[in-house]
Amino acid sequence: MISEQDLKEMESLDLTGKISRISSLLEGREQPRSFELGIFLALKMANEIREGKALGEDTAAIVAEWTQKYPDSVVEDAITHAKEFLLHSETLREKLRNGILKEDVSAADKTDA
Repeated sequence: MISEQDLKEMESLDLTGKISRISSLLEGREQPRSFELGIFLALKMANEIREGKALGEDTAAIVAEWTQKYPDSVVEDAITHAKEFLLHSETLREKLRNGILKEDVSAADKTDA
């Protein structure tokens, strides 16, 4: 799971560093959440754009691999999150931060019980 601390650390990284960081967070996870995959996909798509490649030149293979590993609904939601992140990054960043804070509070409540 991506934590608030992970988000703060990623904000200081360049695009390549962010891709690497998310990739390492996702490595070995059997059931990543769709927004985590979506963040990774959006960063990879941004990298394609930065390098002057056509969208999908690299990311199509990633999505194809995901369709073999994860349920269709997770992959479709990840694509939707990636598009939203690329088009409305500030809105999605706030949603993520609020979701992570809510999860951190829930986790703390469970450990306090």
